[in-house]
Amino acid sequence: MLDLKKPTSQQNAMEAFFFGYQAFTAKADEMLARRGLSRVHQRILFFIGRSPGMSMKELLAVLGVSKQALNMPLRQLLEMDLVRSDAATDDKRKRLLYLTVEGAKLEGALRREQVKLLRRAFDETGEQAVNGWFAVNQALARQANSEE
Repeated sequence: MLDLKKPTSQQNAMEAFFFGYQAFTAKADEMLARRGLSRVHQRILFFIGRSPGMSMKELLAVLGVSKQALNMPLRQLLEMDLVRSDAATDDKRKRLLYLTVEGAKLEGALRREQVKLLRRAFDETGEQAVNGWFAVNQALARQANSEE
């Protein structure tokens, strides 16, 4: 077990996480930048693609951001015709979000690049390491959610 009381171990753990995340996002960041988009746009596309018809309120909750923080990037995606917003049939004030055909293509291309990287890393490290990776990430998410 890594001893996080030691500064060197702390630095090594943080470096591994930082450089792993940097590698995970690099290709997607390039693809997004070519369109004038950023990681926040990718997160929006990812979660709308995962749950088509989600409401603005649901998207705000899953992203953990304020309405103000979501406003500009979502508006850009709407203007670029990557996302569409429809009124709910039961409540016209409620907006439901969907990817357009072009938005689904972009989200799929971004995801494919990241899945390729994960597949290679998972193949290289094996099932036990992958299970540990999932456990660590799920624990981090639980701890972040419990601090709210």
